[in-house]
Amino acid sequence: MSTQSASPTDYGLGGSTNWLLGGAIGGIVGSLLFGALLWVVDPEIVTDTIPGIYGFDTAGGLGWVFHLFHGLVLGVVFGALVSREPILGTITADTQFDVLEETGPAVRFVLAGFVYGLAVWALLPVIAATVVISIGGGGPAFPAIAAESLAGHVLYGTLLGALFAVFVDTDAAQEVEAPFEEASES
Repeated sequence: MSTQSASPTDYGLGGSTNWLLGGAIGGIVGSLLFGALLWVVDPEIVTDTIPGIYGFDTAGGLGWVFHLFHGLVLGVVFGALVSREPILGTITADTQFDVLEETGPAVRFVLAGFVYGLAVWALLPVIAATVVISIGGGGPAFPAIAAESLAGHVLYGTLLGALFAVFVDTDAAQEVEAPFEEASES
């Protein structure tokens, strides 16, 4: 019997598209929990506000479809970003901090997801949505900051990073040529 415990990334998927699946799974699960938080706080955000972005009136279940689709797309974007060499190299690089060295790649991907959730929150609901509402002639003063939106996006990003670390073999991601780069001819 081995005394070594397996890390979450030992079960990851290898290959050149592992980032796609890891981002998609993390994005959908993260958006489900984010949606559940919104549903508890104010269900009208999911049933009215999200469909309203696309010009639909109260659409009930359609809000969930849009919300899950947003999570899926943003999860795939996260996977594409963190699997590119400059960012992946930064996340997996050796550091001078013992605490960070001992954490391993899983915790670093969780932290990257946390930062990504903050960035998505700042760019989409705080800046982009506020600008679109302002152009439309109504809405709150810039910026429109809601605590439940911040908490939901941070929860989404953190869960996205954690699931990405579980489903993606980060060692294989470093060894496999990135899917968007052209193969060099020998």
